[in-house]
Amino acid sequence: MERFTLNKGVNRPVSFKGLQAQYILYLGIGLVVLLLLFAMGYVLGISFWTNGVACGFMGYLLVEGVFRMNRKYGEHGLKKRMAHRKVPMGIKVRDREFIRKQDRKKHG
Repeated sequence: MERFTLNKGVNRPVSFKGLQAQYILYLGIGLVVLLLLFAMGYVLGISFWTNGVACGFMGYLLVEGVFRMNRKYGEHGLKKRMAHRKVPMGIKVRDREFIRKQDRKKHG
């Protein structure tokens, strides 16, 4: 009889070094952008050390910011917050004709 191993990681969120879900993507994109900024600065003739220190500092801020968002919002919290910002506080009806049309549909 053959033995099969079970994948016990099914339906678990993706995690890497404490980062969860979309934060891994945010960090990766940010690091690629920093690499491109460093390359552009180098091509433009900015001093290697000045460019390196600036990109290093921005990289530090990027990593700290992404880890802070990961701790604060968790796996789905940032997406929920961004969605909640798009929900209107209220609906203003300036014309009663809309309501009248709805009443006519209900009653006949």
